Amino acid sequence: MRDSSRQSQKDRGVAQVLLMRMENERLPFALQLKDKVDHGEVLSDYDTQFLKRVLKEASESKRLAARLPQYQDLVQRMADLYEEITRKGLENQKNPPAPPPQRDDL
Repeated sequence: MRDSSRQSQKDRGVAQVLLMRMENERLPFALQLKDKVDHGEVLSDYDTQFLKRVLKEASESKRLAARLPQYQDLVQRMADLYEEITRKGLENQKNPPAPPPQRDDL
């Protein structure tokens, strides 16, 4: 029972750190990326590396959320956000916006 209590306490501590990171770092940058891809822009190499890193963390977070059910919905919503950004970023890369028309009257 003691080991179970220690693991539970450790899980809650890890969850608290992850929540702080999400609130202060991950979510603000993810929302910037979403805005970027929603406006038809492509993701930079830095953006792609960020997404790879957070997607890896998201899979680890899902395992933690399995032990802390109160976080399951939040973890899933963040994973969905990252997936949407990735999907739209790929669409934008495959279908870049047309360049603005050239003006001949200059």
